[in-house]
Amino acid sequence: MQRSTIKAWFLVHKWTSLICTLFLLLLCITGLPLIFGEEIDHLLEPHAEQTASPGPARDYDEQVKTALAQYPGNVPLFVGWDPEANTMYVNTGERADTPPPQMKTALLDSSSGAVVPAAQFNEGVMYFILRLHTDLFLGLPGMLFMGAMGLLFAVAIISGLVLYGPFMRRQRFGTLRTGRSRRLAWLDLHNVIGVVTLGWALVVGITGAINTIAKPLESAWQSEQLGEFAARYAGQPRPTTLASLQAAVDTARAAEPEMRPAFVSFPGTGYSGDHHYGVFMQGNTPLTGRLYRPVLIDAVSGELTAQPQLPTYMSVLLLSQPLHFGDYGKLPLKILWALLDLLTIAVLVSGLYLWFKRGSTEARVAEIERAEKIGGTA
Repeated sequence: MQRSTIKAWFLVHKWTSLICTLFLLLLCITGLPLIFGEEIDHLLEPHAEQTASPGPARDYDEQVKTALAQYPGNVPLFVGWDPEANTMYVNTGERADTPPPQMKTALLDSSSGAVVPAAQFNEGVMYFILRLHTDLFLGLPGMLFMGAMGLLFAVAIISGLVLYGPFMRRQRFGTLRTGRSRRLAWLDLHNVIGVVTLGWALVVGITGAINTIAKPLESAWQSEQLGEFAARYAGQPRPTTLASLQAAVDTARAAEPEMRPAFVSFPGTGYSGDHHYGVFMQGNTPLTGRLYRPVLIDAVSGELTAQPQLPTYMSVLLLSQPLHFGDYGKLPLKILWALLDLLTIAVLVSGLYLWFKRGSTEARVAEIERAEKIGGTA
């Protein structure tokens, strides 16, 4: 590799790493508890599993009324189900376009219809960590900024591999040159751990960047596919008297018999326009359970309107979200994700140490040239 090429790659690696490292440390530290978010929620909410009882589900409309009684004056926004816990949640708000941070949630036993004690999804320590991880409490600008940091991280990984590649070809994997200087030993440790976590870090970094553009992608889907159905109701006000939710879900089940309902969006929430229930169905396998098929039900007549296919970019988004946190393989994969997260923290910390102990750019480039020529033994 020519000297000018080495210097260019070194500068790319140096500056992409420096710009994103502190934010990546924040992401890795906050990501650790989020990997085990489901398990932590179960520990913090032990009453939910104890209260829910197995049995046939109660009428959904009655359950929505029970939920609204907890928050007088609110309107229903979303309804969803957790079949494992046999519970149903109802998100409510003061108006149809209430943002998630202002929503209130009631959790109900699907069989008895009783209110199940549960914390609000938008309160508490885990919600604070999630917001810090996803958008720094800055909304969409914060999400896009963190996505840019994820992409810089991917560039830093690739450039680091390019620089470390010549050394890897001439030495056994895991070589640590401990006989020279502390900084050189830290450099080798930084490189070895970086190579070990290479694939995982690229996957998590890229899927994290994809997740940060979820809102723009959802808006694009809504304008593309829901726009044509909304045009049929141009000039008509949003209905105030809605058809039966139970009947709407039953109609969606009949339309997609191989799938089960995951959640329902009420008119005005943005997921199904102003005149439809959006019954979002999901499959029963680990893969199809991550994908949704929307079924639009006229909110006044209760009749089936359409079954639009999710575009490819929405499917990519839905598949990347659980991959980012290791949700596909339950607890064993989550433990592996956590270990790799800790190793990535070690890479970031060692990178900061190397920067503080840095020499000149020319000296670093010369060191890389020596490693390339004589296998890093000089």
